[in-house]
Amino acid sequence: MSYTLKECGITPRKIELLNKANIFNSDDLFSYYPFRYETIEFKSYKDWKVSEKIAVEGILISAPSTYRYKANKSITRFNIMSENQILNVVIYNRPWASQLKLEQKLVVIGKYNGNNKITASNYYGKTIKDIEGISPIYPLTDKLTQKIISDSIKKAYDLLKDKIETTIPKKYIKQYNLLEKRDAIKLIHFPKTNNDIALALRTLKYEEFLRFNVAINILRKDNNTTYVKEGKKFNYDDVFILANNLPFKLTKDQYKVTNEILEDLQSNKVMYRLLQGDVGSGKTIVAALGLYATYLSKKQGALLAPTEILAKQHYNNLKKIFRPTKMKLAVLYSGLSSIKKKEILEKLVNNEIDILIGTHSIIQENVTFKDLGMVVADEQHRFGVEQRQKLKSKGNKVDFLLMSAPPIPRTLAMTLYGDMDVSTIETMPKGRKPVKTYLIKENSFLSVIKEIEYKLSLNEQIYVICAAIEESENYDARNTIQVYENLKKYFGNKYVVGLLHGKMTSEEKEETMIKFSKNQIQILVSTTVIEVGINVVNATVMIIYDAHRFGLSQIHQLRGRIQRGDKEGICYLLTDTKDKDSLERLKVLLKSNNGFEIATEDLRLRGPGDILGTRQSGIPGFILGNLFEDTKIINQSRIDAEEIVNNKNIDNIKFIELVTGNKNIDVKYMD
Repeated sequence: MSYTLKECGITPRKIELLNKANIFNSDDLFSYYPFRYETIEFKSYKDWKVSEKIAVEGILISAPSTYRYKANKSITRFNIMSENQILNVVIYNRPWASQLKLEQKLVVIGKYNGNNKITASNYYGKTIKDIEGISPIYPLTDKLTQKIISDSIKKAYDLLKDKIETTIPKKYIKQYNLLEKRDAIKLIHFPKTNNDIALALRTLKYEEFLRFNVAINILRKDNNTTYVKEGKKFNYDDVFILANNLPFKLTKDQYKVTNEILEDLQSNKVMYRLLQGDVGSGKTIVAALGLYATYLSKKQGALLAPTEILAKQHYNNLKKIFRPTKMKLAVLYSGLSSIKKKEILEKLVNNEIDILIGTHSIIQENVTFKDLGMVVADEQHRFGVEQRQKLKSKGNKVDFLLMSAPPIPRTLAMTLYGDMDVSTIETMPKGRKPVKTYLIKENSFLSVIKEIEYKLSLNEQIYVICAAIEESENYDARNTIQVYENLKKYFGNKYVVGLLHGKMTSEEKEETMIKFSKNQIQILVSTTVIEVGINVVNATVMIIYDAHRFGLSQIHQLRGRIQRGDKEGICYLLTDTKDKDSLERLKVLLKSNNGFEIATEDLRLRGPGDILGTRQSGIPGFILGNLFEDTKIINQSRIDAEEIVNNKNIDNIKFIELVTGNKNIDVKYMD
């Protein structure tokens, strides 16, 4: 049972600060875990070494001065006296340190820089004896301090410790020597030793993965028992006659995945399949063959695209693919005239349209299919679960194919998408040249301007990507408007510079993309709106400003736009960051063009938040669990989750109720 922060005895002012960190009740508070721990032990000044982490107790001898720069950035400086030494302390982004009082006792934790200078990571108004040992360090938001968090957790724990219920079934607690939930919470927040932390992590991680895998098992069981359909009737040979008439040969993986999809369509189980592959691996043609098989079975198909630009591109590509057939296609998006929309809707309900391609417009209530048989959702991570369900509900037991890029390794996909079947295209079409990527450690491409001008002189085109649309006080990054104006001035009438971003109208975006595709625009300044699927073969160069602000997989997706033809693509990553981790992360893109490797590294560094955030509603996420380091716990919890869902006993039913939030859990999950 969860309690409000007020019931935990926390003051209104602290509640307000905790709410800003998305902490609203006792469960949120106890699961607001430290992201690291500091081991604090005293060492005499004479034993300090440069760059070493130190803890020093002293007296404040100068009033702190705070200098603010940029949005929410600050530097505070002050001096303390310790062991007859005057020590200069600097601490970043702690403007409240300016409220420290002269002659106040302080313990400063930080890095010793030599010459009596310390860069502090934290400070405490206590003695060294009070804080020696292991201290948890929590993520902070504006004005939320380590003290407020730790005091709030202690207050709530002391009040509620006897009410904290262990949720893991007793069988597994005993089998794996796990802790009771009460003890795990205590040791994660108030450890005395490193072994305490290890024991707490072992229990809490297992619980996270068990909850996740139980939820996935229930979904899969529900899909398999509820969604039984009459298999679609078509001839495989007819599908592959179309495939063999294409101007290129399918790769080995495309054949394999096409067969998996056709088997699903003909089976009596509703298809719920994830199709993943690297940028340019040929997912769309595989999906098209699935739609063709649906057409042969006398049913309609739909393809859902995240943007108008991509919807129109799919429409044009599918028209070319299906040219030898009698299939009737239409594209639906918000920018169409009312008359044209009405005409499409009437044809759709009268079965005069075989495949409808479109954006979110397809999901609207007034869109009615005569007999919808298959739905393809492109870039599925861009659609919420409710949107996908709405489209599925437009037919009776509709087969569903979700296309996703960037890909993730199959073993990870099986964990994250355990309720779905997963098809993976790893082999790339022949003749594709990898993109050459260069890291430029400044937020300017003047150092390579000659190379850029040379490419333009060859009549090749360029994308310039910015993280922001326009200038903002709260976001320090180059923006499309400013870069567009600067490039227009620089190139004058020699080359045409275009602008593309999300605030433009549909008509403006379409006009810009048509001009770029016809080479009437040579340099396109854009946000990541071009990330998804846009295909301009003549574009061979990409410049990405503030590259450190993007995920690795996102950059890989972006540079896929310059890998569409037979010319070698070049991508310049511009950044002025001095952060070593960010630079190391970007170097991954210099070494690899493999989307699976890059996605793996991105997941390892950034976590699976983006994937889990759009995965399924009601699926528990991971706070402590690590998909790469905790494979043994993941695998064991998957086995245990299956046992929990299939065995009906009181403990298991209670755990399922906790995961699903359903107190009257349907016994079909137990069978």
